[in-house]
Amino acid sequence: MNTRHGPARAHLERCPRPSGALVLGHGAGGGVRSPDLAAVAELARQQSITVVLVEQPYRVAGRRSPAPAHQLDAAWLQVVEALASGPLRGLALVCGGRSSGARVACRTASETGCVGVLCLAFPLRPPGRGEDPTRSRLPELDAVRVPTLVVQGERDAFGIPPARPGRIVRVVPGDHSLRDGAAVRAAVGDWPAERLRSAPIL
Repeated sequence: MNTRHGPARAHLERCPRPSGALVLGHGAGGGVRSPDLAAVAELARQQSITVVLVEQPYRVAGRRSPAPAHQLDAAWLQVVEALASGPLRGLALVCGGRSSGARVACRTASETGCVGVLCLAFPLRPPGRGEDPTRSRLPELDAVRVPTLVVQGERDAFGIPPARPGRIVRVVPGDHSLRDGAAVRAAVGDWPAERLRSAPIL
């Protein structure tokens, strides 16, 4: 799938009669096969939700260092737009991802028209920065205007975002890697399906 920053890759896992779609992005240095993304994708399929795991152009090109935020956002928006006008046409969307992918989904939530944002291991601030407000990514979460679920490891070195009206934060055993797939599935639960059920009919 071409974007203005190079080819991206969308791994589409269709359901026969989907209730909606869940579109997820990967972390900065990882790919779409991370344990938490795999756990959520499996859970969504069990709930008759079509899943798309999106690889950013820099990963498709074989690079581990992420592109600048504006490039990540632009490529993501092009992919979601192509999906929404093509294989996901007529389906309500929940967008999200892990770590960097969660940040992208938050920053672009209004433009994608999603009905919810799912954040796995949202990187609240760089490790070792303490409570330095100038390094916090909390404004990206606070700017989201649709219901949001954050699943965070209790020992995440990036910190744990606060809950607020419209944003649920569920803490699970583990660190930023969220390797306990069972814990992640339990924390996510029916939330994506509930968001899609409550979406307006398109």
